[in-house]
Amino acid sequence: MIKNPTPRIIAFLTATILSCVVGLISLLFKSTFLEVILEIVLNFCVSFVLTLYALEFFIYRKIKLIYKNIHHLKTGKSDPIFPPLFSSGEDPIAGVTKDVLTWAQDQTVEIEQLKQNETFRKEFLGNVSHELKTPIFNIQGYINTLLDGAMDDAEVNLHFLNKAARSTDRLAALVEDLESISQLESGYLTMEVETFDIHDLVKDVLDSMEFMAHDKNISFGFKDGSDFPFIVEADKSRIRQVLVNLVSNSIKYGNNGGAITVGLYDMDENILVEITDDGIGVEPENLPRLFERFYRVDRSRSRTEGGTGLGLAIVKHIIEAHSQTINVRSSIGIGTTFGFTLRKG
Repeated sequence: MIKNPTPRIIAFLTATILSCVVGLISLLFKSTFLEVILEIVLNFCVSFVLTLYALEFFIYRKIKLIYKNIHHLKTGKSDPIFPPLFSSGEDPIAGVTKDVLTWAQDQTVEIEQLKQNETFRKEFLGNVSHELKTPIFNIQGYINTLLDGAMDDAEVNLHFLNKAARSTDRLAALVEDLESISQLESGYLTMEVETFDIHDLVKDVLDSMEFMAHDKNISFGFKDGSDFPFIVEADKSRIRQVLVNLVSNSIKYGNNGGAITVGLYDMDENILVEITDDGIGVEPENLPRLFERFYRVDRSRSRTEGGTGLGLAIVKHIIEAHSQTINVRSSIGIGTTFGFTLRKG
């Protein structure tokens, strides 16, 4: 069987069959073989021309119009006049079939992406409501307790006010992080690029966070070959935010008496910054989702350590806004390393 026959092949087969049938019928009534042959030839020619004309000018023109409309929809053009899409030797049916299949595959992929986005949206809304609900309910409970009579006890009301203040701070931090990630995702936040020494910035961040590391007796340091200037081009304030998030994350999940080390590496056009801790580590199945909004490997411990659950998502968006990459590797019981690149200055 011929696959994807052209109009000429269809016309040839049709004319051959018709002329043979007519020839057999004529053979019963004609006296000479020559007359039968002439009638078969004449019938073949007429059938071939008519069939080819019907296919080319009626059926195939309609198919070409369908193809043009598909092409029109795919390209999004508003001009109704289309250039010819086929040469005389091309097969429009094969082209239509191929494009329809491609279009169907694209639609399938798009539908899957929409389903995933819908899942992410529902999960995000659920996470936001959960994160907002906790501090709001806490504040509501403390205020209601004070209004119910605890206000008269100076020691109790100060204790409850302090708790309400901490919940308010957490709520404000969550709203601020949500605003930051919204600006980063929408592209409204522009990067103020400048040239600076990333080594000095890292050292400044580590010095400012010594008080946080002191409670867990965690030490800071640079890896061999990293304790000298590395000039980069980036938004300094945003990269500080990245470093603060990563170092604080390493402190939160680091072991008591552990260490956090920073490595700086010259990678030709970029500088690679790595922050390594010797903490509890992260399971391999959790690594791909670490940069998702509100994703927590250990929710109970995350609540204890604090945070909004948006830090690593913000970090990822800031680095990507610089057209750079960030990655993470980890081993259980050994530690975790976050690495990101910046353009060399």
